[in-house]
Amino acid sequence: MLEARDLGHRYGAGPWLFRHLDLAVAGGEVLAVLGPNARGKTTLLTALAGLLRPKEGQTRCQGGVGYVPQGHDAQHRFAVLDMVVMGRARLVRSWSAPSQQDIQAAWSALERVGIEECAERPYAALSGGQRQLVLIARALVCDPTILILDEPCAALDLRNQRAVLAMVGDLARHGIGVVMTTHDPSHALSVATQAVLMDTRDIHCGVSAELITSQSLTDLYRTPIHATTVEAPFGERAVVVADFGRRPGAARRQENQIEKEAVPI
Repeated sequence: MLEARDLGHRYGAGPWLFRHLDLAVAGGEVLAVLGPNARGKTTLLTALAGLLRPKEGQTRCQGGVGYVPQGHDAQHRFAVLDMVVMGRARLVRSWSAPSQQDIQAAWSALERVGIEECAERPYAALSGGQRQLVLIARALVCDPTILILDEPCAALDLRNQRAVLAMVGDLARHGIGVVMTTHDPSHALSVATQAVLMDTRDIHCGVSAELITSQSLTDLYRTPIHATTVEAPFGERAVVVADFGRRPGAARRQENQIEKEAVPI
């Protein structure tokens, strides 16, 4: 269980990014955090992970917390297995090499996310989706009860987004609590049980299916948004559509159609 009570933070004398925030994430729950750019989502996650000391309030976690940042330098040549073993650093004594137990824990974490076949490959040679799964494995190697992910699907293609979201759902089904940020409300509606909407004026917390609506998203992003469900061959799915304007040429095609249907006088 991860709890935050009366949490608040701001940088220096600047405006409060969030204040008087209460939330709780139990094992098996997924909390999605949504909001405009520069609203403080990453700051909130680092406070929940214990990496940032908030100006007000406190956080408490029963068990360990694993944190996966939004981006990671992929220029080095470390092998995937070594990357995951690094997640055990806090358990390895100074000037000591990782033990066989540490290495076995890394293998188990890779198997858990389904990419053990990549263990000997250079991390930099992997695809974006594979690297994201490696970072999740590195966070899981110490058996945390809560996993915090900062935009885990950013810059991933649809297939890799599906792989990461499936992993989030699988971890929740196995009792791990997950907190994640996302810019895609459909991701939140797909996997999250709870949501936090970080508006420019206020913060709203609640059940994701009740909180994430057409009106709340329109207010949150200041653009017309429609949230609905569609029936697909693989079942009913949540869909979120933003008004990005007409496709090029759409207006002219509509005018042509009107002209064809017009009745001469």
